[in-house]
Amino acid sequence: MPKQILIIDDDEDLSFIISEMLESYGYSVTCAADSERAFELLSENTYHLILLDINLPDTTGFELCKELRRISTIPVIFASARTSETDRITGFDIGGDDYLPKPYSMKEMLSRVNALIRRTYGFNEEEKIVMFGSVSVNITARTVEKNGVPISLSLREFDLLAYLCEHKNVALPKDKLIAEVWGAFSMVEPSTLTVHIRWIREKLEDDPAKPKFIKTVFKVGYMLEVSE
Repeated sequence: MPKQILIIDDDEDLSFIISEMLESYGYSVTCAADSERAFELLSENTYHLILLDINLPDTTGFELCKELRRISTIPVIFASARTSETDRITGFDIGGDDYLPKPYSMKEMLSRVNALIRRTYGFNEEEKIVMFGSVSVNITARTVEKNGVPISLSLREFDLLAYLCEHKNVALPKDKLIAEVWGAFSMVEPSTLTVHIRWIREKLEDDPAKPKFIKTVFKVGYMLEVSE
């Protein structure tokens, strides 16, 4: 699955050029020209990296990043013509991961995107497989087997299971799971998460009513408990 990148910039011509270049290197790119559209996309989709301009028509990239950081750790690269030391420091202080001053070369931008993707998600050469009980989850191939038999999961069920696998033995708050799986600004209710957890348990647990692996953590959320 290609990594998903969201470009938030009101310069639509530049966004088109960047998206064309990134897609030629295997990324999947979506563009938003203002924060309203960005929030809509973030509520409906999960992205691996955001390329964010500071000067937007309806707000600033700084404000958008601050709101995003309340519920998500998605990598953010600021790309802006505002190049003062104060702006760069502000960008990092509010949660930006990199700051690319305009104008910049496409090669440098691609290099920074690649580097941040590698730091955050690692290299893709090795398959990521998590096993618990008789269940094998291949995160790279997006397949699940139980006792060697393929198990069919919906896209959202798999995304949720994969996130639990990638953070195994960690108690994950419900709002964190919703933000990372459904989208940072999703309006999904906690009950929707609960239903998806139940569906996954019914497919993978021997006794869904008394789950051995996908545990409820009281007053927190959920955890995939796996023996190391």
